[in-house]
Amino acid sequence: MSSRTSPRSKRILRSILNLEDFERVTRSRLPRAVFGYVEGGADDGEACRHNRDVFRSLRMVPRVLRDVSQCNLQTTLFGRTYAAPYIVAPMGASAVVGFNADNAMARAARRANIPFVLSANSITPIEEMARTYPEAWFAAYQHPDERNIVDMCHRVSGAGLSVYMLTADVPVASNRENNVRAGYTMPLRPSVRLSVDAALHPRWLIGTLLRTIRHRGIPRISNFDPTSRPTIFSKTLGGVTGHASFSWRQAEVVRRNWKGPFVIKGLLSPEDARIAREIGADGIVVSNHGGRQLDSAVSPIEVLAAIKAESGTMTVLADSGFRRGTDVLKGMALGADAILIGRPFLYAATLAGEQGVARAIALLAREIGIDLALLGVATPGDVSADMLLGQLPSAAAANAPRKADPLRIIRT
Repeated sequence: MSSRTSPRSKRILRSILNLEDFERVTRSRLPRAVFGYVEGGADDGEACRHNRDVFRSLRMVPRVLRDVSQCNLQTTLFGRTYAAPYIVAPMGASAVVGFNADNAMARAARRANIPFVLSANSITPIEEMARTYPEAWFAAYQHPDERNIVDMCHRVSGAGLSVYMLTADVPVASNRENNVRAGYTMPLRPSVRLSVDAALHPRWLIGTLLRTIRHRGIPRISNFDPTSRPTIFSKTLGGVTGHASFSWRQAEVVRRNWKGPFVIKGLLSPEDARIAREIGADGIVVSNHGGRQLDSAVSPIEVLAAIKAESGTMTVLADSGFRRGTDVLKGMALGADAILIGRPFLYAATLAGEQGVARAIALLAREIGIDLALLGVATPGDVSADMLLGQLPSAAAANAPRKADPLRIIRT
């Protein structure tokens, strides 16, 4: 580990055995408002809970007496081979949660040879990220104005980022009651409650907030726009959203002006997958935004197979609630080419910077390697829907990809 990692942090990291442990340990280290922003969902949080519950409803059927001595986690996405089938998802305001967290996650991802996606709602500029992780990916909240689209595409490509991911599922800000109750708003509004909350967490106050201000000045949201950089206190910032008027027509403008892989994030409908394919998208992310948008939304795992059936040659990614190696493999069995994971990597960066994220990446890789061997397959791509038993919606079950040795999926 790096000499910058304290002995206490090293001991804590050794005690962490899975991705969920990072949330447990980090909870007490962050102000209630900051932790609530990361952890919470919309409305009553039903979508967040459902994202986890749906994995528990699926069981896996292993095969035995197969040679699994050479399991390989490598996955190819958009022509590049990565070491494992998971991606550090875009997360807004990460560097306000943990000091320099975007760069810490990106450095760890680059060393591990997995993709990292920078959020438009980030205080880390695109150009800085390109130095940390050349060919990192970018997730945009794109303005519908055509000139803005063109300029944003030029900015991202000029910096050297490799994949443009359009965030499509945030036309308006969702109802985050938990944020309001905890005192977190965007733009940030200083208050007595927030000040007391921060003072009760001096490690975050000194080690993240004040250190960030010393390093960067007042934090600015750096990547919403080709040129504008509003501070986190700016009244012009408003809610962190896309734009209600942004439509498939503007998505086609992005497609025409972005020459690299173009991915649309936030799909839950097979019909939308068809449209994305027809306008020339290279990939899609099946996602309910980690339960942070529509609280009654289905979980991606429920619709993955049906969306896969409409995807054609597009790369299919998924996120929302994936935490275990078996979760990743269940998603891939239902048609995903790779999985995006967010919150645990941010908690890891908050806890111990790059070394914390490296620990999280390694723990998940170890789980997937063990799970592959126990399932009796050599690569994640060998896992199929035939290895799943459980309650899937009938549409998903009917469209699930079938391979050799068919078993059955119990349909609701």
